[in-house]
Amino acid sequence: MYDHDHRRLGRELDLFDTDPLMGAGLPYWLPDGATVRHELEEYVRELECAAGYRHVYSPVLGKRELYEISGHWSHYSEDMFPPMELGAEEVVLRPSLCPHHALIYRSRSHSYRELPLRIAELGGMYRSELSGVLGGLTRVRAIQLNDAHIFCTLDQAVEEARTALDLIARAYADLGIRASRYRLSLPGQGEGGGKYVADPDLWRRATAMLREVLDTSGVDYESAEGEAAFYGPKIDVQIVDGAGREATLSTVQIDFHQPERFDLHYIGADGAKHRPVMVHRSVIGSVERAVAQLVEEHGGAFPAWLAPVQLAVLPVSEAQAAQAYDLAERALAQGLRVEVVAEGSLGARVRAARLVPYQAVIGEREAAAGLVAVRLRDGRRVEPLAPAELLHHIGARVRARGAELWADA
Repeated sequence: MYDHDHRRLGRELDLFDTDPLMGAGLPYWLPDGATVRHELEEYVRELECAAGYRHVYSPVLGKRELYEISGHWSHYSEDMFPPMELGAEEVVLRPSLCPHHALIYRSRSHSYRELPLRIAELGGMYRSELSGVLGGLTRVRAIQLNDAHIFCTLDQAVEEARTALDLIARAYADLGIRASRYRLSLPGQGEGGGKYVADPDLWRRATAMLREVLDTSGVDYESAEGEAAFYGPKIDVQIVDGAGREATLSTVQIDFHQPERFDLHYIGADGAKHRPVMVHRSVIGSVERAVAQLVEEHGGAFPAWLAPVQLAVLPVSEAQAAQAYDLAERALAQGLRVEVVAEGSLGARVRAARLVPYQAVIGEREAAAGLVAVRLRDGRRVEPLAPAELLHHIGARVRARGAELWADA
């Protein structure tokens, strides 16, 4: 394994693990890993709300008939878990959220004045991956997907897809994730066997629109045959891990197929029914793969707002323990994640807390003056501060969700 392999770091840092009794490709999250995941999910929800998305919940099961209508059963069943019999019905663990969101849209009538209608969900889905391709958090069988679907008019589709691409770029900048390349994923030439929906006009229209999105966004991109979704082309945002392996993290798709299959419509200004376009978009893709990339990008030294422990308080001796625990209580009251590290030599404790963004050291001199000595994770030291001032600085950096540890340093 390479130095920043997320599988090794995930276990060393107590972020996640697996158990044979749970099964391959089904990791569980330990408290520190669950903290990172929770913060990431909350960040995405807030980002989407600010961009006009409304969140929903939908079940992880669906009747087989649902996926027959969507086309998943005929084009994608090899990657789905087998149906389960419930009386006279067959239900399936969903391989995708889009059929559920199509039904949510269809459950109410819609006017053109409501469009674009943006619905988002952090929801579970399941893929019957072969054991040989499973690995850490990057290839799993139970996936928590950051997904959204925009129902819009034909005239709105390009702008909605372009805005989605901008949202992805914003998230990557905030998270410190680097896109290795943008890919326009197209169907393979001459590929048969029912891999793709057979509708040449659909493919031409959607491909032309996605090319316009990429061209107007000003990003360099490459076309790749054989990488499209079964129902249409897509923009894939590619990432590379520390071992040089490439994977897709985020996607934007323009879909004419499922609105047709589910007979979706809206009432236009002319009072007639019109077919909406469905824009699929995922800002960070699967939460599992996003966390794996964050672990590898940062080597476990997460930005302060994502860090499982944001502040380590280190009393030099037992005499400063009361001040240390008082500082920790004040930090907790302000919503910070804090830990008092009192056992062992000071040097050993400083090294043990090397991945924590902020260390507050309280010795005899600091305790007498009512101050704390501040060490930043990157090795810098800040002049001793009053506890309230220190917590103000840390809180501001955490709320900013940026990469910088100290505004004035």
